[in-house]
Formats: sequence, structure tokens, C-alpha cells
Amino acid sequence: QVQLVESGGGLVQPGGSLRLSCAASGTIFSIMDMGWYRQAPGKQRELVAGITSGGSTNYADSVKGRFTISRDNAKRTVYLQMNSLKPEDTAAYYCVVDSRTTSYYTVKTSADEYNYWGQGTQVTVSS
Repeated sequence: QVQLVESGGGLVQPGGSLRLSCAASGTIFSIMDMGWYRQAPGKQRELVAGITSGGSTNYADSVKGRFTISRDNAKRTVYLQMNSLKPEDTAAYYCVVDSRTTSYYTVKTSADEYNYWGQGTQVTVSS
């Protein structure tokens, strides 16, 4: 069983920054592939960023150059640094983990490939 605890969401003005954190427990963190999804009201869920056990990353086109995903295996935590935030980034953000298989080089891009989801943290970008 894996437990995920997200933090760092909130209200920020356009152009501002936030850093989301996701602390994991219950399994060997260093071999887990992880990511962040988001879902806005009335929109489809989308993968924002993913990171493999080997440190490979992948980003949605809409956030490239603005968001950075990283992991600290010693702290069992994955981060999402979000800069230059836009109103369209407003959504609930979910930390995800695949505890079943590890892909060293290739980021998993299908929601079905992640078997644990956090409770979600709300990010609102508004003036």
C-alpha cells in the first residue's frame, strides 16, 4: 500500500509561482515512476509532468518551459515547480505513482499506468 500526501496548492496571481510536493510512503520510493496530473472543471484529465525512476522527464506541451518536475529519493518526495502561472493552469493537481513496474527511461503517459493517486491539491491562478 502506498500513501501519497500532497501539499503546496493555493491561490496565486498570473505570472506567479507555486511548488507542489508529494510525499510517498509504503514502498521503495527510488524505483517508482511518478507524475502529476491535473483536471479542471469540464475538462479532461491530463498528464502535466512525469518522472521515471531513472530521472527521465516528460511534460505536457502547455507547461514546457514553465514547470519542472523533480524528485528527492532520500526524502521520498516528488515536486512540481510551477512558474509563470496562467489562469488556464487552474485545476486540481494529483500526484500519481506506479508501484508495479519501473520504466527507467520512458515516462508513462497513460493514467491507467499509475496505480496510486493522491487526494489532489487545488491550484487557482487568478487576479
